[in-house]
Amino acid sequence: MNGHGQSDRFVVPANPPNKAAAAEAGEERERAKGNADGKTRPGHSAGSGVSSALDRVRQVARQDKEARFTALLHHVTVHRLMLAFDDLKKDAAPGIGGVTWREYEQDLAVNLRGLHERVQSGRYRASPSRRAYIPKADGRQRPPGIATEAA
Repeated sequence: MNGHGQSDRFVVPANPPNKAAAAEAGEERERAKGNADGKTRPGHSAGSGVSSALDRVRQVARQDKEARFTALLHHVTVHRLMLAFDDLKKDAAPGIGGVTWREYEQDLAVNLRGLHERVQSGRYRASPSRRAYIPKADGRQRPPGIATEAA
């Protein structure tokens, strides 16, 4: 210091607000090292609601067709179940149990918490899809599967 209350330099850098690179230049120091120089990724390829962990699982599955995933249930959350429910067609045919989208929606929070609890505890067992055959114009049959609700 040059003296009491005086700066070491005769010019005190002024930092513009909210400009990290400009602030570092104003303070006459080097740019931050490491990840700060990399490009910011604008969301995930699967959408903004998908975690980076699921994105990594997706990448491994694409790259290694022989990969076997043995512990993925921790990715099933009530929030993801809600997103999946919202993606369902509201006018789709009811499942084998006869429950429609609108009926399931009436107590959705309780239904999804119950489903999540059964999935996490290992008590959930997916029922097989109901198979129906629809004739096509060329004589073949199309075998769509009708999903069932949670057991």
